[in-house]
Amino acid sequence: MTSENMKKATLILFLTLLTLTIHAQQQATAVRFGFLSYEAVMQSMPDYAVMQENMKLLRQQYEAEQHRSEDEFNKKYEEFLDGQASFPKTILRKRQSELQELLDKNVAFKHESQRLLEAAEADAKAPLASRINAVLVQLGMNRGYAFILNTDQNSALFINPAMGEDVTEEVKAALK
Repeated sequence: MTSENMKKATLILFLTLLTLTIHAQQQATAVRFGFLSYEAVMQSMPDYAVMQENMKLLRQQYEAEQHRSEDEFNKKYEEFLDGQASFPKTILRKRQSELQELLDKNVAFKHESQRLLEAAEADAKAPLASRINAVLVQLGMNRGYAFILNTDQNSALFINPAMGEDVTEEVKAALK
């Protein structure tokens, strides 16, 4: 291969690489995306305040029942302490067993009520999330976004503002 052909081949290779690089940069900058704080959007919805109030009332009902159970346990425990010196061993063991059973039931109820409250909150948030998701899909399709990021809990440490748009306020407005 002659020196002239070698120069032409090198030039063609260089131009090909340059074209590929420019094409890759154009494709990379063509990707657009949106981002938002999902939690801020949800909390801005009028239905969110209603859901929070309903959850507060449900929490209060569970807490009232827990207090009632604790009061019942405390009363029986005080009766046990007052009479333990005079109880025969069989009655003492029976009362201890009753107290342990009552304590176990109270602990189980506390755990179950926590689980039920979490499930109730998830169920109450589901229609709100569904509405938000529908708006996000529509917005993403209309704007030609590749995706929309949720920035809550520091999940996106850096977002290049030249490539992405904060859509939080626009989604809030669409949901009101």
